[in-house]
Amino acid sequence: MAVIGLDRLRRKLTKTIPEAAQQRIKEAMEQSANEAVALMKSLAPRDSGALVDSVGWTWGDAPKGAMAIASSKANAGNLRITIYAGGGDAFYARFVEFGTSAHVNKGKFAGSKNPGAPAQPFFYPGWRIVRKRVKGKVTRAIKKAAKEAAAS
Repeated sequence: MAVIGLDRLRRKLTKTIPEAAQQRIKEAMEQSANEAVALMKSLAPRDSGALVDSVGWTWGDAPKGAMAIASSKANAGNLRITIYAGGGDAFYARFVEFGTSAHVNKGKFAGSKNPGAPAQPFFYPGWRIVRKRVKGKVTRAIKKAAKEAAAS
């Protein structure tokens, strides 16, 4: 017994849907990353502005020295995005996020006491706020792409 349209269905499932889905997912991921970065920047403490300016996102890995979050686990179709903070002039991003403990200094100021700094979280709280919205946006993009490809 022959199934009519089986070849067409196979083409859709192997080529059309993945290409359409990748484009939709990519757009949803970029929008979500922009939303997360904007929120993190609004939560970040502002002194010189270097910390706020260091928050961003990129396709692939974070810049050297940056603290990364929300990097997708899979690298399917080069859809790996990373949200980061720090690096360069804002090497201290992790110290601001997590705080530092009191300690006795070494080196040039040996013997003096550093009182430490309280945590001023901006990075992970920002991500936790948008995390569910991001997942929903990507899931909707996948479903929409599959429906469009199936209809063509």
